[in-house]
Amino acid sequence: KVYWGYAPAEDLDNEALIKEKYRGIRPAPGYPACPDHTEKGTLFDLLSVPQNIDLHLTENFAMTPTAAVSGFYFAHPESTYFTVGKILPDQVEDYAARKGMTIEEVERWLRPNLGY
Repeated sequence: KVYWGYAPAEDLDNEALIKEKYRGIRPAPGYPACPDHTEKGTLFDLLSVPQNIDLHLTENFAMTPTAAVSGFYFAHPESTYFTVGKILPDQVEDYAARKGMTIEEVERWLRPNLGY
């Protein structure tokens, strides 16, 4: 709130946080709106996370220490959560090309979202 300058009077208890009563959305890699766990690597590289704090990713993109959280924070009051639906082969091929990954790698990370 201090750095972003939004919702300065927001004072939520734990129950309100769990019910997502805060302003904006906080989707995270590996969750329905951003199912690709590898995006944590992109985020960590962009922010030079390991060089700045003692936080690391495992080969499966789990964070250590395990109490850590990461995500994309959007403050707009009309932002809403969404779910990525089923992904078709042409979408996997396009995504693989843009990520510089093989189709097999993308299929591994997005298996629950594959529509084929």
